[in-house]
Amino acid sequence: MKNIFLILITLTLLNCNNNDSSKNTKGETITEIQNINPVKKRQPDNSKYYTTLDTILLLPETDVALKLEKKEFNKIIDFHPEFFEDITENPDKLYYLFGNGFGSEVGKDSYFILYAYFLKQKNGSEKYAEQRKKLIDIYSNINSLFQYLEYGGTYFVHQHPRILGYAEYSIYLYPKSKDEFHKTYDISKQKDLYLKSLRQLIDDDSKIDFDATKQQKIEKISSMEKIVNELNQLITDNFYLRRAQEFHYRNYEYY
Repeated sequence: MKNIFLILITLTLLNCNNNDSSKNTKGETITEIQNINPVKKRQPDNSKYYTTLDTILLLPETDVALKLEKKEFNKIIDFHPEFFEDITENPDKLYYLFGNGFGSEVGKDSYFILYAYFLKQKNGSEKYAEQRKKLIDIYSNINSLFQYLEYGGTYFVHQHPRILGYAEYSIYLYPKSKDEFHKTYDISKQKDLYLKSLRQLIDDDSKIDFDATKQQKIEKISSMEKIVNELNQLITDNFYLRRAQEFHYRNYEYY
């Protein structure tokens, strides 16, 4: 299921404007989103973040990367100081306030990749690698679950690169010492209730799924149940449970 989803991402984004393709550090095909037009305005000097490379590929370890020319990258640094503030806001808020130079859904994808790239430098790339991977996996599974429930759509494709920004913001919120973990009680019953709510959602939705054949419905339910089982393995403490619920309820609401 994951491979099919990545192919869908590549095909969909390649049909958007200003895209290119390349290889990441694993030799996998990635989508590169290019040609960003930041709004020009006077900003503080953040030139210490400039690149000296002719081109720079942001987050090349992922299957969705952002390729920028040196001039374009350094211009973004000049005109978007929000990426370098001491106090970081969530990516949705920053995009709403400062993302007017990143028009279209693909432009918003680019903004989130930039957000993730710069915040990752602040958070620590290697220090929180395990937590980052777990958060990306949790968010990706939730996105995949609702992609099944809603029979796909471009929203879920664009969520894929944006998840990098959401995950990095969660790393920013992650308690940095044991003393900062206050809710240390057993979350197994709370987690069980959350996962039961997802399974109930799957069951309820399948009752009004009149487009699929019986066999298709069985396969679809099986795939969604597998996702819930994966979430059960990934959500290991209160932090991951709360971040999963926040991501779910903020981004996936249907009537």
